[in-house]
Amino acid sequence: MKPVLELRDVTRRYSRQTVLDSINISVPEGSFTALLGASGCGKSTTLRIMAGLDRPSSGKVLLKDEDVAEKTAHERNVAMVFQSYALYPHLTVAQNMALPLTMRHLSPFGRLPFVGGLAPGSAAARTLIREKVNAAADMLGLADLLHRKPSSLSGGQKQRVALGRALVRDPVLFLLDEPLSNLDARLRVKMRAELVALHRRTGRPFVYVTHDQSEAMAMADQIVVMIAGKVAQTGTPRDLYDRPASRDVAAFIGANAINLFAPGDGMAGLPQAADRAVAGLRPEHLSPATSGALQARLETAEFLGSEIVLGLRGGAGTEIRAIAPGDFAVPAPGSEIRLGFDPGRVHFFDRQTGKRLEVSP
Repeated sequence: MKPVLELRDVTRRYSRQTVLDSINISVPEGSFTALLGASGCGKSTTLRIMAGLDRPSSGKVLLKDEDVAEKTAHERNVAMVFQSYALYPHLTVAQNMALPLTMRHLSPFGRLPFVGGLAPGSAAARTLIREKVNAAADMLGLADLLHRKPSSLSGGQKQRVALGRALVRDPVLFLLDEPLSNLDARLRVKMRAELVALHRRTGRPFVYVTHDQSEAMAMADQIVVMIAGKVAQTGTPRDLYDRPASRDVAAFIGANAINLFAPGDGMAGLPQAADRAVAGLRPEHLSPATSGALQARLETAEFLGSEIVLGLRGGAGTEIRAIAPGDFAVPAPGSEIRLGFDPGRVHFFDRQTGKRLEVSP
């Protein structure tokens, strides 16, 4: 699929600090791409370069095959939704949503209250603006809130207004900078579903910045994992989960931190690829089994309803996490537990470079 946006060998330096180191990112038409990484990895800088709010020190920014690296945000037809919503408190919902169109279609005189309607062409422009705002409000469930001010809205409603303001511009690309981070956990889950539904309705590509891998996995069809200013891996959520390109990616992806075992950890029964390999096994692929190949001592048990997260310690002091079903009869701390796993679920990484090794268990 042809990309709408491409970053080619983009580097960004601030004085002597390199924030982005020759990154390459392609955003296909109609895709939902997540830029995923810890704080300080460069993902927000990447988004600002995509938007035209920042410029690369070197490299190309291609928007529909045109190099726009030197063009300002105003010159690119992209819409950005900020974490803070950036709503004007003295304007109504309708006025906040209409603002990009007001600036585009009305002259300074035409924007004035009362007398602005006398400006040539302003009546037709105001009708067009009203129609677009109403259409976006209907799509986002804001039709009954158009007369209200931001101070009377909930966090989720403010988020939808910010999205509506971006939507009315009919941009070629939506850029979203951690837009759900200010919401509580339950509302975040609800808004995740709304964003995915909006993406499908618009058919436009979304680029979504987040540090929350569960958000990226749930929403995106393409994830770009960024670590220390570099692109560590790009792929579908399943690609990253099943075939992480490195030990760092494996550690970052997944609801539970991956278990890593090096030769000499004393974990008898664990497949060994070579002395230079580190074996990785996700906690959800390691569970209590009477005839399991591994044995470890129970230290903690976290009951989460449908499952229990077990904290254990191997013979050489290796920390291990495993997942048991919610009805598992947890023995007393200090008890020895046998753990079973599917050898096909074991990942191997080079001990020195951290890169994935393609070996059979």
